[in-house]
Amino acid sequence: MKTYISTLILVCFVAFGVNAQINRSVQPKPGPSPKIDLQAPKEFTLGNGLKVMVVENHKLPRVSYTLNIDNKPTVDGKIAGISEILAAMLGNGTTSVPKDDFNEEVDFLGASISFSSSGGYGRSLSKYAERIMELMADATINPLLVEEEFQKQRDRLLDGIKSSAKSVDAVAQRVGNALTYGTHHPYGEFMTEETVNNITYGDVYAYYQKRFNPDNAYLVIVGDVSVNEMKKQVEKYFGPWKRSIAVDYTVPAPIPNVNMTQINFVDMPNAVQSDVNLTHNVELKMTNPDYHAVLIANKILGGGFNSYLNMNLREEHGYTYGARSNIDADKYIGQFSASTAVRNMVTDSTVVNILKEINRIKTEPVSDEALKNAKSKYVGDFVLALENPQTIARYALNIKLNGLPKNFYETYLQKINAVTAKDVQRVANKYFKNENARIIVVGKGSDVIENLEKTNIPIFYFDTYANPVEKPVFSRPIPEGVTAQSVVDKYLTAIGGKDQAITVNSVQYLADVTIEGLPLPLKADIRHMAPNKESMEMSAEGMGVIMKQKFDGTAGYMEQQGMKIDLKEDEIADKKSEHVIFPELHYEPSALSLEALTNVDGKDAYKIKVKKGGNDSFRYYDAQSGYLIRVESTTEMQGQTITSVIDFDGYASAGALQLPYNETVKSGPQTITLTIKEININKNVSDSDFK
Repeated sequence: MKTYISTLILVCFVAFGVNAQINRSVQPKPGPSPKIDLQAPKEFTLGNGLKVMVVENHKLPRVSYTLNIDNKPTVDGKIAGISEILAAMLGNGTTSVPKDDFNEEVDFLGASISFSSSGGYGRSLSKYAERIMELMADATINPLLVEEEFQKQRDRLLDGIKSSAKSVDAVAQRVGNALTYGTHHPYGEFMTEETVNNITYGDVYAYYQKRFNPDNAYLVIVGDVSVNEMKKQVEKYFGPWKRSIAVDYTVPAPIPNVNMTQINFVDMPNAVQSDVNLTHNVELKMTNPDYHAVLIANKILGGGFNSYLNMNLREEHGYTYGARSNIDADKYIGQFSASTAVRNMVTDSTVVNILKEINRIKTEPVSDEALKNAKSKYVGDFVLALENPQTIARYALNIKLNGLPKNFYETYLQKINAVTAKDVQRVANKYFKNENARIIVVGKGSDVIENLEKTNIPIFYFDTYANPVEKPVFSRPIPEGVTAQSVVDKYLTAIGGKDQAITVNSVQYLADVTIEGLPLPLKADIRHMAPNKESMEMSAEGMGVIMKQKFDGTAGYMEQQGMKIDLKEDEIADKKSEHVIFPELHYEPSALSLEALTNVDGKDAYKIKVKKGGNDSFRYYDAQSGYLIRVESTTEMQGQTITSVIDFDGYASAGALQLPYNETVKSGPQTITLTIKEININKNVSDSDFK
């Protein structure tokens, strides 16, 4: 059975032209360098240790509160995930204000209050400033940490872990941190279903009492307020916050960087593109005299659109939509990375070109133009950021947390502009250590390993939880007597029999939809009618239908937010040739070829090519059960080749048939998960549904 989910993205460009009487033959003279005059916050400390900084800004009638608890990072070990649960539980009421009343009042005041496991944030109009501080302080000191909410948030976290199991991005981040820092370092450990299931309500409450206290806390207040009034209010509302027993501990050291450039490969057969990340640890703090030169060097290498990496991988070769580098200045341990996501077929070339550009900035002096542009971007961003009062708060907090000199930001642009081409080359050699880097590649091994081996860079293999493994075996001999047709026949038998499948004229799926990176829960109503009619309507709670796709057998369209796009002739021709319900019933034997016996998520599976002009696709059938477990297809869109992978599991009864109730669609960088709640066969579907 076939399910289609299409995402319609509409991008509108509006161009504005302005005519002015300007002599464009004369280059304008640059203005004077901006003078940075940051308003120093007024500071005071409560008896409980809470350090408070107030920045008066009377331009607009609003105020914000930023609470930061500067605890040392810890390893949570067998209860990894506890900080995420605590963060989700905080800010949902207090012991004296029920959750619904708390949230309704904040909304009514047009304000917001949010928490993490190491602080919180609140903002409002200045006339409601005291009430928002009161609510924020109450939620800090007397949070409503009840077992019912704990169970809800733990279940939600477990669902998130399960839904991200096939996410290349999630695996790349988890494995990257684990291999770079080590799983026994706070930055390298990760949560699993096992560690989350280990967490009890008592653990969360004890974690709050130990970690959420004023001992190392800072409260930064910015806005249309007076220092004297704020001091009275902070003492009134945050004064009762009690210290905890001070326990000092040492942050464990990360694992050492590797002694040679190497590829650390994670095989994800469902990957439609490879995630490539060259990374290593660095000792770099904001107090380091090299700090500003490193910022400029990174900007030139991969910190912007015109950077070496982006111009090579995106503009010159068209491998990716974007390539970046980043270097973290951290008071415990920093990290350098150069990363991108690319098509499988160019994974090896991407690795070679990343190394090429890093070597370039280390061996060739940067041009005057590149240096000038990098400085200009930093100057522009810095000056623009000063328009936001929150910037002042962040800078004030950074000075405290990182032990910076008081004039650090006042001299920031001066130090940026003092960086020379020699400085860039020097710090690039000191901090961009590709000779000690792991190149972590998460992708489809059967498509990329052969070419990666040709780079002559040593390759080490890991599973999706950073455990060393042997090189994957991508195909095995096909057993005697197995053919493409026998695989298809076994599938039809497994789902209930060919005779039963033939009787299906229409199918309706009702599903919950999750799109990675989109917090909005969606629902889908998908309807198919033989031979090729399709309807998909996506809706969001409180918003109704937000997206449609229709095909009535002869014509169709896609619609989003009232904008309708008719299908093109080639799209119509393609849909006319499809059989949307059990295409296996209609394949010509000459169109099928058995390619391999391979592995899909730990299961032996037969890979069958379905030939269709130049648009071939691949279907994978579980060798043991016979079920269809994956479909791969490739399409051209706006000059780009887009590979889509649909994974099927959760087969269960739907009338007399066995059908999948879970689908994961991976198309380019986007992952869509469907949890099918109801399947209706030969009912609830009519011709009018496809108009």
